[in-house]
Amino acid sequence: MQSQNFVLKFQKELCETCPTYDCLTRCQYLNIDTKTAEREIRKLLNGEDSFVLHECVTCYACEEYCKRGNHPFYLITDLQEKKGILPAPKPIVKQWVNLGIPDKKDIPHFYGAEEPVISLCLFPDFVDSISGKLFQGVSIVLGRHFFCNLVYLHFGKPSLIRERLPKIIENIASHGFKEVVFFHDECYSTFTSYADAYDIKVPFRPVHLFEYLYNRLKELKDEIKPLNVRIAYQRNCSTRLTPEKEHYLDKIFELLGVERVERKYDRENALCCGGIIRALQKLELFVEVQKKNVEDMKKAKAEYCVFNCPACYSSLAERVRKEGIKPIMLHQLCKLALREEPR
Repeated sequence: MQSQNFVLKFQKELCETCPTYDCLTRCQYLNIDTKTAEREIRKLLNGEDSFVLHECVTCYACEEYCKRGNHPFYLITDLQEKKGILPAPKPIVKQWVNLGIPDKKDIPHFYGAEEPVISLCLFPDFVDSISGKLFQGVSIVLGRHFFCNLVYLHFGKPSLIRERLPKIIENIASHGFKEVVFFHDECYSTFTSYADAYDIKVPFRPVHLFEYLYNRLKELKDEIKPLNVRIAYQRNCSTRLTPEKEHYLDKIFELLGVERVERKYDRENALCCGGIIRALQKLELFVEVQKKNVEDMKKAKAEYCVFNCPACYSSLAERVRKEGIKPIMLHQLCKLALREEPR
């Protein structure tokens, strides 16, 4: 598969006729009214510079806020790269760019060879937890040969994704998998939302971890012991790209017997974990966002903070633990209800 110049499927008229400009007016990090949003959107549509390109914290939320499916965030990142606007300092961008390059010592890792197969991307620390009744018979693929590369949306380098993605798809497809369960939201969103936006063909069916967990829990329903705890869910940024699968999450929580607490910063109003804001060196905003998020969890009397993203867990787990809230990954919460994890 040769590298190609993939073009964003973007309909300018959908933005020009939008009555609300929710993609910008609903942004929780940029204070933009409707009049300003209209002006800045027109600049972006014309390929002109805008303060949006410089101040965007790359939280992905505008993708979800745009109910017309017109990919405002992908447009923003393409323009950032075209104009050489780096969201993070150059040394940090270079470090992340080099992170995703397989070298001669990099070999694909397989644990089993039969479907269902789960891609763990670059998260080897979770291999041991993909076990027990919940993952019986599951195979695992892991390593930079399967790394989705979507993280470069955060660093103003989206062309790297389109350059590398065909080879990643080829690496996965060459094993004949009909379906691949993606552990991380960014991976799933790469092979669904992002691939579709740039008309990149994916010859296998991407399955979100939520869908897999829900179907497996239904099979194990008689073995589930309700947890009866109050949980706050930390939505990660890339879940914004594919919110249509979110209904599985509430169904999972219902099966587990947990209460997802009502709070200000959840669902479409969710705040970033702060990790990427820190990586972009916006340190004051990082402190503010984490404080608002955790205080919101405390106010709602959450006992657990549930994560689906390993990066979010790394960024926020210690912070919530200090406030008396137990951090836990979603699949480990499921195993807790199956009594395969200690409480």
